[in-house]
Amino acid sequence: MTTPARKLALFLLCAVGLLATPLIAQHFGQAWVRIIDLALLYVLLAVGLNIVVGYAGLLDLGYIAFYAVGAYLFALLASPHLTDNFPDVFTAAAGGGLHISPWLVIPLGAALAALAGVLLGSPTLKLRGDYLAIVTLGFGEIIRVFINNLDAPVNLTNGPMGINQVDSIKLFGLDLGQPLVIGRYTLPPVTLYYYLFLAMVVIAVVISLRLQDSRIGRAWMAIREDEVAAKAMGLNTRNLKLLAFAMGATFGGVAGVLFAAFQGFVSPESFTLQESALLIAMIVLGGIGHVPGVIVGAFLLAALPEVLRYVGEPLQHATGGRLDAAILRQLLIALAMVLVMLVRPRGLWPAPEHGRAAQGGRA
Repeated sequence: MTTPARKLALFLLCAVGLLATPLIAQHFGQAWVRIIDLALLYVLLAVGLNIVVGYAGLLDLGYIAFYAVGAYLFALLASPHLTDNFPDVFTAAAGGGLHISPWLVIPLGAALAALAGVLLGSPTLKLRGDYLAIVTLGFGEIIRVFINNLDAPVNLTNGPMGINQVDSIKLFGLDLGQPLVIGRYTLPPVTLYYYLFLAMVVIAVVISLRLQDSRIGRAWMAIREDEVAAKAMGLNTRNLKLLAFAMGATFGGVAGVLFAAFQGFVSPESFTLQESALLIAMIVLGGIGHVPGVIVGAFLLAALPEVLRYVGEPLQHATGGRLDAAILRQLLIALAMVLVMLVRPRGLWPAPEHGRAAQGGRA
């Protein structure tokens, strides 16, 4: 079989496998499909963060803020919260809530997150390394604290209580929040959302790969390798950095919109510093700058905690409750990450050029 034919066969096999995954998983319970759904959201976030960290070499520890921006935008525009708290402003819709179409909110979420990315990038253009990480960390915490406290004197975000009754996504008359009955077969909402998330991930991966091979992508990588040399060669490093922040934030905003619709509820607890650190770990674990590796790392670290839940709880019962299941899960995840980094220091699936460079160094 020729190489193109093998690639086509592999592509079709992967496509069939991805399409069949939720149908197989739902036979073992909808909880497993939900785990896969959340893992796909993290893949979308990791692909976006990889543009900033992997391509441009800008260490961003506040990326989760863009996720929060998209989530709260959809929660405000697709729930009764604004009309209940500001009936004078939204007189026509008072009591019924705002129900803006996701076709409008998703682009708005992407645009607002991109604007937030530019606002983050503008004051950090001269910072590098640890200093940039500290500033971006602070930005992420500022967004979370604002969300947590904007319930007084004007209740905009409902503070730590969060916003509930968020609409599900409706596409072409199909409500993804309701089961779809096809003959004798029923597709639950978690399965319907899986296909939407999968489509978004595929689009994000295609965009990311196209960016990687474009002039902009190569310019980002030049900045990552040596910013001074890149600037000396005539690259506008200022605009390229801002573009990296904005482009990466766009993926975070879209993921936030999808998350709010999927959960039907958003609160500040979902956007902590721990989530940003987890996203960085996904990229490092998979292979910085390599999209397939980032996907593998994101999927593993997103799904592993939930899978280990089924290991931690039996061990807790076996020890008479002396071992806390949550702590045990965190310990197992940490040990797995340490083991992977010892065995594969460049990640599970590093970029090919990294592998060639390493071989050359050993030679």
